[in-house]
Amino acid sequence: MIWDDALTSYDFGPGHPLAPVRVELTMALARELGVLDKVEPTGCVPATDDELAMVHERHYIEAVRRVSADGRPDFDAGLGTTDNPAFKGVHDASALIAGASLAAARSVWEGSAEHAVNIAGGLHHAMPAMASGFCVYNDPALAIAWLLRQGASRIAYVDVDVHHGDGVQAVFYDDPRVLTISLHESPRTLFPGTGFPGETGADGTAVNVALPAGCGDSGWLRAFDAVVPPLLHEFGPEILVTQHGCDSHALDPLANLMLSVDGQRTAYAALHRLAHETAGGRWIATGGGGYELVQVVPRAWTHLIAEIAGHPIDPATPTGDDWRAFVRRRTGETAPLTMTDGRHPEFNDLSGGYDPSDPIDRAIMATRNAVFPLHGLDPLP
Repeated sequence: MIWDDALTSYDFGPGHPLAPVRVELTMALARELGVLDKVEPTGCVPATDDELAMVHERHYIEAVRRVSADGRPDFDAGLGTTDNPAFKGVHDASALIAGASLAAARSVWEGSAEHAVNIAGGLHHAMPAMASGFCVYNDPALAIAWLLRQGASRIAYVDVDVHHGDGVQAVFYDDPRVLTISLHESPRTLFPGTGFPGETGADGTAVNVALPAGCGDSGWLRAFDAVVPPLLHEFGPEILVTQHGCDSHALDPLANLMLSVDGQRTAYAALHRLAHETAGGRWIATGGGGYELVQVVPRAWTHLIAEIAGHPIDPATPTGDDWRAFVRRRTGETAPLTMTDGRHPEFNDLSGGYDPSDPIDRAIMATRNAVFPLHGLDPLP
């Protein structure tokens, strides 16, 4: 567990959806439920400019540093917009998150941990020369780039954020050593407007599952099962890197999928299994999006940390009186009582065939038809 209290300094200001309180509440809930007792806490240091330059252009890093010093916008760098307001200290805050994901990558690569998580990370929209979508430095891409420099030859990245993982895809689009898989709401209805099935990268190593608005647990898990396990088994990564934006939840104010915390927890458990089945257990996880700050993010990511620690939480577990009181003091809101939304989602695979009239099955088959033949896989169930 990579953690430093300063990771909450990544703060675009009052009213911005990416409020650092979501991470603060997550850590408090994980502590309340004893989850942090099951992990080894590890500190981090900011990524250096040379490390950031593995993914980002030098002139962009210099621009972020200038904005960081005086807080004045640099629109060419994407800082000063509604999505990415300029603020003093933005470089330091962003470089620390990047450094935390690099620390996670280092711990897994060097063998001091089998799994590692940076819950404050997952800033997957940042581009090599521009901030985008609340993201300044692309920490998942930096972790992958660092692993490649150490000698890793096959890395798989699975992104379950409701928004397309466009920045990570862009960095490795022509690199056959990196398989990027993103399951997201269709770009026809959601930012960033990319992530169509036809975006296949080098030898089919960019994979996009564009799900229709309104897709819930059953459909989402069906799509995951139909695409992710067969590709990971075929690709055979040395390390699995995952991004866990929980903005796919039905209560999220910025998107239109309808998952529950229970569905998200089911996906985390599936990725854990796949890390062991396909990558020798080596797993690096990050947070990501998630804008329902009280009802969703703390519970979803506490489940994630517990899954990574190998001690999953019973969904019926109460959230705890002390945590609920802390939420009330910190936000003025009423916290959820338990760790479940009361759903019991299960995988519904394609073994019975697919329905061409169903929009979710059409999305699944669009992806399978686009990339499965490039991996020697039959797109038909």
